[in-house]
Amino acid sequence: MWLALLTAAPAALAAKVAYYDATYRAAFKPGIPHAQVQLDLAGEKLPSKVVLRIDPKRYRNFRSSEPIEVTDDEVTWRPQGNRSSLSYEFVVNHQRSSGSYDSYITPNWALFRGDKLAPSTRVTAARNLRSRTTIEFDLPKGWSAVTPYASSGEERFRIDDPKRRFDEPEGWMLVGKIGVRSERIQHVNAVIAAPEGDSARRQDALAFINWNLPKLLEVFPDFPKRLLIVSAGDPMWRGGLSGPGSIFLHSDRPLISENRTSPLLHELVHVALGIRGDKESDWIVEGLAEFYSIQTLRRSGGIGQNRYEQAVENLKKWARRAPTLFGKSSTGATTARAVLVFQQVDAEIRSLTNNTASLDDVARKLAAKRGEISLTELQEVAQQVAGKPVQSLRREELTKPVVEREP
Repeated sequence: MWLALLTAAPAALAAKVAYYDATYRAAFKPGIPHAQVQLDLAGEKLPSKVVLRIDPKRYRNFRSSEPIEVTDDEVTWRPQGNRSSLSYEFVVNHQRSSGSYDSYITPNWALFRGDKLAPSTRVTAARNLRSRTTIEFDLPKGWSAVTPYASSGEERFRIDDPKRRFDEPEGWMLVGKIGVRSERIQHVNAVIAAPEGDSARRQDALAFINWNLPKLLEVFPDFPKRLLIVSAGDPMWRGGLSGPGSIFLHSDRPLISENRTSPLLHELVHVALGIRGDKESDWIVEGLAEFYSIQTLRRSGGIGQNRYEQAVENLKKWARRAPTLFGKSSTGATTARAVLVFQQVDAEIRSLTNNTASLDDVARKLAAKRGEISLTELQEVAQQVAGKPVQSLRREELTKPVVEREP
């Protein structure tokens, strides 16, 4: 017995987690179209190699006192000693094919995603070695910052993802002369921010979330503890985009559209689910987001039954324009068709379980799993909930013309 304990001790010690500090420092200056970013590592042990996957149009002028190798799409950095630093310039502006921007900087503010400020990173290190990561902002006088992370000091934020050994910044971020509104809604700290002078309706959006989020939390009780919603007007993209624990919504987008859907609720569902489709399953991701945006409005009383039924009729008309559900990205018509599919799935599960289960249980399981989703995985989760295969999710059913599938 003593021999077993002695031989087990070294293994236990070897498995003990060791930490090093990783600090991203991002400096912004008015009138300068890029941020100066520095990644500092400090600790008794550091990773032996750090590889950053880059777009040379957005990341440039890499420097370090340690060896680095720079190619068109990767930077390989080999930290040495107990302290090591790498610096580079991050070009903020990024234009979409439509001509609008999903990342933008002005003399008074900058709006971007944390996972763009910091290139995707692959770290080579001992398996028990983990980072304690923070992001700090060096800002002009009168500027402040909001991120999906809680503050841990002046313009300093702690990043903690238990699933990763090296924590990287993620989600939407806004720095500059900004206005902020916040409120705690059950376990969620909701923060809404926009540049000063922008037309964003921060207080309206906060009231809207206060009204609807509790109904969404009934389906997704593990919703992130912190939610950041950032808005800005033109030339930003005129829509909504979700990120981890955060959302961008153009200032001119309505809280509820004339067709009784909600761009804001749609993105909130994306945050709640945290899933992405495989090469043919974006309809699952977008369909669930639109299904629950409408359902949440109905359940909260935001729209009555008549307007809910009108919304469904509009979806049926739109869905006829979608020849298929399957594809790399879901268009508006495809998403409308997907909503009708999930209506059928919900009705079938309720029927099979004598109304003791529903699509809510499927969505909750998908949100707990997160990650990539496929039709096969959706079928398996639906079968777990229903107790038998769900016929409305059979590929043969999903490929029929939409007019034959309307309830």
